[in-house]
Amino acid sequence: MFTDKSRYKNTEQYEQTDSRNRTVKVVAVPDPPPSTLAGFHLMKQGQRLDHLAAQYVNDSAGSWRIAEVNQTMLQEALTEVSEVAIPDKA
Repeated sequence: MFTDKSRYKNTEQYEQTDSRNRTVKVVAVPDPPPSTLAGFHLMKQGQRLDHLAAQYVNDSAGSWRIAEVNQTMLQEALTEVSEVAIPDKA
C-alpha cells in the first residue's frame, strides 16, 4: 500500500466500516519524525509549499514535513499565514 520511502509503510492497518457500510482499510497516524527547526520563511503571495520544500529540505514531495513542523495536517492551512516554520534537512 505504501512505498519504501513512506513513513506510513510500517504503521498498523486495520479495517473499518464506513457510513455507507463499506469495509475500508485505515492507517493509524504515526508519530511525526523528530525534527528541529532550521528557521522561518516569510511567505509571499503565490508561494507554494512544494517549492519551499524543494528549496529548504531538498525534496519537493517533502511539503508534508513543513506542514508537520507547523502542527497542521492540511498543507492548505498554511496558505494564509505570513510566516512558516522550516524543518532541518535531516
